[in-house]
Amino acid sequence: MFTRLLVANRGEIACRIMKTARRLGVHSIAVYTDPDRGQRHVSEAGEAWSIGETDGYLDIDRLIGVARDSGAEALHPGYGFLSENPALAEACVDAGLVFVGPPARASRIMGLKDSARSAMAAAGVPVSKGHAEASPDDAGLLEQALDIGFPVIIKAVAGGGGRGLRRVESEGDFPEALRSARREAQAAFGDGRMLIERFMASSRHVEIQVLADSHGTVLHLPERDCSVQRRWQKLIEESPAPGLSERLREEMGEAAVAAARAVDYRGAGTVEFIVADGAFSFIEMNTRLQVEHPVTEMITGIDLVEWQLRIAAGEVLTLRQDTIRSHGHAIEARLNAEDPSRDFLPSTGRIHHLRMPGESACLRVDSGIRNGVTVSRHYDSLLAKIIACGDDRDEAVSRLGEALGSVSILGVATNAGFLRNALENPEFREGAVDTGFLERITQQPQAVPRAVIAVAAMHFSGALDQGGFGDPWKSLAGWRLWGDDTGVMELAIDGRLHDVAVTVLGKGRCRIGDDVVEVIEHSGAALTLEAGCRILHLDLVVAGENVLVAWQGCSHVVSRRRHQATSGSAAGASGNVTAPLPGTVAAVNIAQGDTFRRGDVLVVLEAMKVEIAIRAEGAGTARTVTVQPGDRVEEGVILVTVAAPPSDPVPAGR
Repeated sequence: MFTRLLVANRGEIACRIMKTARRLGVHSIAVYTDPDRGQRHVSEAGEAWSIGETDGYLDIDRLIGVARDSGAEALHPGYGFLSENPALAEACVDAGLVFVGPPARASRIMGLKDSARSAMAAAGVPVSKGHAEASPDDAGLLEQALDIGFPVIIKAVAGGGGRGLRRVESEGDFPEALRSARREAQAAFGDGRMLIERFMASSRHVEIQVLADSHGTVLHLPERDCSVQRRWQKLIEESPAPGLSERLREEMGEAAVAAARAVDYRGAGTVEFIVADGAFSFIEMNTRLQVEHPVTEMITGIDLVEWQLRIAAGEVLTLRQDTIRSHGHAIEARLNAEDPSRDFLPSTGRIHHLRMPGESACLRVDSGIRNGVTVSRHYDSLLAKIIACGDDRDEAVSRLGEALGSVSILGVATNAGFLRNALENPEFREGAVDTGFLERITQQPQAVPRAVIAVAAMHFSGALDQGGFGDPWKSLAGWRLWGDDTGVMELAIDGRLHDVAVTVLGKGRCRIGDDVVEVIEHSGAALTLEAGCRILHLDLVVAGENVLVAWQGCSHVVSRRRHQATSGSAAGASGNVTAPLPGTVAAVNIAQGDTFRRGDVLVVLEAMKVEIAIRAEGAGTARTVTVQPGDRVEEGVILVTVAAPPSDPVPAGR
């Protein structure tokens, strides 16, 4: 076994790899870009080396140089970034480094969906009906889509992780979807070629983990169901897959082994399948560790990172197919920095407060964040993974839901509350999951919890200010000589206005509406309140003029409206198009003087590896266009100034 390992990645996967490396006595060497200088993976490594600006994780020459200068003997690419790039594997070999991953040839075949489909068909692995383009001719791709029949999936030939992937329902939607998919694929992979496949409704996404050494042994591990997805990004993964027959499990395991043997695979990899109507077909092979690998580890007791390192060091797999057993059920939720209330827009900013659930034998947290760090727009939105196991599926799901409810992150929005609600959905509880599950969950605006209103009102009334308790001159509430005065406070909670009647009753006590609320304990960000016959546990921090409140896995931003401020000055009242978050302009589909209709895509932003289409909220004319592709913009910046269409003339005599 080598003794010095360069981890060429960041965030939670870098921390995860280092954890196993430490246990094996291997010295970990981290790399970091300028925005990541203070990140958790930097502090947890044995040593850390700068790789420059934001794109350093993609710079093969720079990574090889750090490996050489630091004395690393091996390089682990994690996932994402360069993990499936055969050029990195070749550069490691040329530099005399051990690459912790498959041979470049295997990655090259499986990294392109057209060559992977051909190789799998030749190996007898079922593949779905589809076409790979022979040229970048859009009309030819449309003909292929018409031949297959809508709805179809547009896939980037060199794609992965949901990038360059679009579902298209009709011929009319095809051109814009193709342009968007090409643009995203070109930016992400440097390859804009596309593949067309049939879209299968009510299908499931099931994958098989494989391990292969350099001595001829190839094994498959229990399957994982990854059907719960949003915009092709997996959010909840579990093993074993609910409701899958033993026959199908065996056939998929055998097909995965055949797929690995067909490309002379080595290391840990995942063969992904679509399952529908009792049959399965090959999607792709991920020639790396998967984000969801912990669910397999929890039910088998096998450390996949350890076996990656051992196989890369030339060791023989001591596991045997007939001895691999799974115990109970495991399920994972991906905690992302995104705002479900704003159509899951990525969320950036400084983490002011962080509390994650405590780990145990049945609960695991793989995290790449810590208190005080900044979540940057330059990288993907994954913050952490929470994994629970149990004797059966119900127990594992309940345990995960409880853990998500205890997540407290203030400073960026997260999907913890959304994930918890998804787990509680009766359809999910019954195991009736497929790739359309999240689309079927009606997203109704959630009422703001009374606990959040109460604690925010107490803060803005001064009742949480230790120095202000009982002091009428420091309180923001009304005060009278002959008694307390009830005032109406206008709070903006997550952008929605609430009128709250507040009376300060004394030190740490308020009447809010009809309820008397009293502080029982206040330590740092943690608050315990008594409201009526309930005890409430929340977290609150002050960030400028806002307060950030965490309650049962959800975070809320609250500010107080000042009545003396000018009302009605809402940004965008003129209809101007503004950036909903910081990002880079990927495309501009409008020019000065152009008219547009409601729903037209005017500008496309890219942030945290996601494309966000900025659509017109109504008809109008572009007076000016202030950005062009490649521009970096901050949240709220005007992208297009809009002149509203003239109203219809009033006929004479009216």
